[in-house]
Amino acid sequence: MKTWNVEDVMTKAVVSVRQDASYRSVVDLLVSHRFSAVPVVDDFQRVTGVVSEADLLRKIEYAGNEEPRLFEGRRRRGERGKALAGIAADLMSSPPVVVLADTPIVAAARLMDTEEVKRLPVIDDLGRLIGIVSRGDLLKVHLRPDDEILQDIEGGVLRAFFADESKTVTVEVAEGVVTLSGRVDRRTTADLAVRLTRQVAGVVEVAGKLDYDLDDTTHVVPGSITY
Repeated sequence: MKTWNVEDVMTKAVVSVRQDASYRSVVDLLVSHRFSAVPVVDDFQRVTGVVSEADLLRKIEYAGNEEPRLFEGRRRRGERGKALAGIAADLMSSPPVVVLADTPIVAAARLMDTEEVKRLPVIDDLGRLIGIVSRGDLLKVHLRPDDEILQDIEGGVLRAFFADESKTVTVEVAEGVVTLSGRVDRRTTADLAVRLTRQVAGVVEVAGKLDYDLDDTTHVVPGSITY
């Protein structure tokens, strides 16, 4: 069963800025491309940070208010510093939240949620920028055709893990919703088939019912599992 990684959905034609890029040039870039953030790279294309709209807005937020407050916290001091910054190296948030190309899309989605970011620069083993992945890119997996999802379930799940039951289970896919029907030997087999099917890229929901001959979780026979 194929595991979809970041490299399967990322955008490879990525726009970046150098560390010495001016404030105005970064603003122009974000506005012209309708980006909300852009990665910052060094001379070796290694990602050193990310400049976002929020970073750039500090100059407006603190305009005319350059004097620090008494007992000002670290975060506000950092924001005030960005308000006075003129180049990307001083504007950017660092260290950047990045992801490797072979990271599973599930892990990438969790990282975005944890770090509260909308996109992640994609790097190679040397830290060099090779792409960008956004929330929208991760959703591309749910645009897979139903016939491709069907092939993955039949070949990557049933024939790969349940060779004996592959001929007794029927699979139907409609707009990403999978229906499994038929009969297997054990309840644990039915449970595992459902769990593995849910992991196939593009599956929105698993619906239906699988009958089983032996409930090996309670030693009761026979039965069925509805999901």
